[in-house]
This record gives sequence, C-alpha cells and structure tokens, in this order.
Amino acid sequence: MPDSDQLSFMDRLSLLVDRELTERANRRLQYRLQQACREDLDYQHPRGLDKTLIQHLLGERWLVEHLNCLITGPTGVGKTWIACALAQHACRLGYTYTARYVRLPRLLPELALAHADGRYPKLLREYAKAQVLVIDDWGLAPLTSEGRRDVLEILDDRHHRQSILVTSQLPVANWHAYLDDPTLADTLLDRLVHNAYTLNLTGESLRKRKTPLTNAITEQ
Repeated sequence: MPDSDQLSFMDRLSLLVDRELTERANRRLQYRLQQACREDLDYQHPRGLDKTLIQHLLGERWLVEHLNCLITGPTGVGKTWIACALAQHACRLGYTYTARYVRLPRLLPELALAHADGRYPKLLREYAKAQVLVIDDWGLAPLTSEGRRDVLEILDDRHHRQSILVTSQLPVANWHAYLDDPTLADTLLDRLVHNAYTLNLTGESLRKRKTPLTNAITEQ
C-alpha cells in the first residue's frame, strides 16, 4: 500500500493482523472443501434433509438462473458442511464456476476496515465475482446500520447475476426482525429470499455422535 506511511502504527498492525486472519480462514476453507463433497452426504441421520432438493442443487440449473439457497437449522446439523459441499460441487461441474466462503461475523469487520483503508470498492468487486458465495452464520452477529448497508451492497451486486448460499440458525421468518430496519430489511430480503430454495434442517447435533461424552452418559 503506497500510502501506508500515512496510517498510524496501530492501523498498520490491524491491517497485518486482518490479512493473517484472512489467510488462515482461506486455508481452513481449502481444508473444508477437500473434506466436504457430495459423495459423502449423509441421508440416514434424521435431520429433514430433502434428497430431491439436494439432487436438484447438485445440478447446474439454479446456478445458470442465478438463484440462491438458504440452509437453516440448529447448530451441529451440518449446515456449513452441506453449503461447502454444494459450493465445491459447483466448482467440479467442469465449467468456469468459482466459489467463495465467508462467515458473516468476520465479513462485517472486514468491510468496516475496508472503508477505512480504501479497499472497499475492490473488496466489493471480489465478492461480486464468485459464481457461488457462501455466507455462513447469518444472524449470529448483530448488524449495525453500516453493516446492513454493506451486506445490501454485496447482495445487490449479485442479484440476478450470481448465486448465494446462506446458512443460519435463525428461521427465515425471523430474518426481518434480525435486520432491525423495516425498510432496509424489505430491500435486502427481496434480493436474497424471494429467489431462493430453502432447506430447513432439524434434529440433534451430528457432533454428539462423535463425542465420547455421549457414550459415557449412555453407558451410565
């Protein structure tokens, strides 16, 4: 950054820390994409997984039509895993599809920092380019007025142009209240929800099957 000398030491340090966090997040994403693939989808666990809808999403039609997919349900039922599996499958279709993953609690401060250091327009272009954008943990972090506008910019850039995959513990019916701004919520959800497939998962956490604590309690 040619103008970095105009920033304070703490601002420069914050930029370095932010870049390091981004690199680590990208490495974790690469690992997740290697581990999450459609061949390993578990239809046996009772979590309301709609096999017909999943098979449709494993096709190309929804991507060609630039539709979205919303995956909701309690923690541990595999929302993130399924979203990454679908994104990874899109990259394997043999065309020019690309995918990008981000957690909303991390996206918000990244956008706020981009406002400060001049990267905001470039960052928006980067999020607009990927054919599939996975936004994980929607509703987990509170939104400021600036955060709502930033998310709207990303959705607006992608509306009818690229697809979005969103995971959330909040039911879609609660998203309007979560956004806490009736006018902006209407505009934002119009770009996200009304042209989206919805996958509502239920049941207990899949992680319980892997913890020794569950077995210990059962044995007692």
